[in-house]
Amino acid sequence: MSFKRLVASVAALALGLSGCATVETPPSGAVPGPALWAVSDADTTIYLFGTVHALPKDKNWFDGRIEKAFNASDELVTEVDLTDVSGSTSALQAAGMLPEGKSLRDMMTPENRQEYEAALVSLGLPVEALDKIEPWFAAMTLSLLPVLRSGYDTEAGVEKALGGFAGESKKRDALETIDQQIALFDGMPLEAQLAFLDQTVEAVPSSTNSLDAMVAEWLEGDAKQLAALMNSEMSDPALYERLLTSRNANWAGWIVQRLEQPGTVFIAVGAGHLAGKGSVQDQLRKRGLKVRRIW
Repeated sequence: MSFKRLVASVAALALGLSGCATVETPPSGAVPGPALWAVSDADTTIYLFGTVHALPKDKNWFDGRIEKAFNASDELVTEVDLTDVSGSTSALQAAGMLPEGKSLRDMMTPENRQEYEAALVSLGLPVEALDKIEPWFAAMTLSLLPVLRSGYDTEAGVEKALGGFAGESKKRDALETIDQQIALFDGMPLEAQLAFLDQTVEAVPSSTNSLDAMVAEWLEGDAKQLAALMNSEMSDPALYERLLTSRNANWAGWIVQRLEQPGTVFIAVGAGHLAGKGSVQDQLRKRGLKVRRIW
């Protein structure tokens, strides 16, 4: 895989499945399927759908509930603009490169460097493969490589499919810009970036099995079990706050404002954002809104 294609895949994967998940379990007799919620008032309905940014090509998730909600919606809202892949790739590559003369491995402690190099070798890469990129970008790359090699594909991801289903008929909007998403990582202190990278390195051997398990629970709609799996993946409270909670609060504010306009909106964001303590649903409930699960 070329570096340019890898960067494009990282851009598409973005924040992926991260965070903890809500403690809802499907009722007896419910048809399995990814979780879908709705918040509404007299003249506006906003659906909330948790996505997976990369999937094996043979996974069928677009069931009757989701199709009905999607077709009824006038507008598709995603985390970032789905139509600007080249712009996202360019921005990510530009932000993720180290200054001339700097080396990623030189920033590490001897112990962390040894573990990092072993992870690269296990993936069939030379130890110097990512020397020129910043720690946060290296972490995202290392989290992606094992799953891509196991048959996951960002082209089979949920947002990609929804964009195709929407065609030219639906209005499009985004909750964030790619520059804002990049800043979440690029703006972290170096120590935090290196800790993020070290955590990712430690997860490399089990990353594909972990994602397989998460996708299985996502497809079943069993958010309680998905919560248990996801909670083990996000152990740093500061990172959790930065990547999930604070953004969820901002998105809840966007939803509150959007409810002031009539219409039906389908919001599709990474499944970890519609999940548990600090989730978008939690943030909406704090604002006095009722969020219901669509079975």
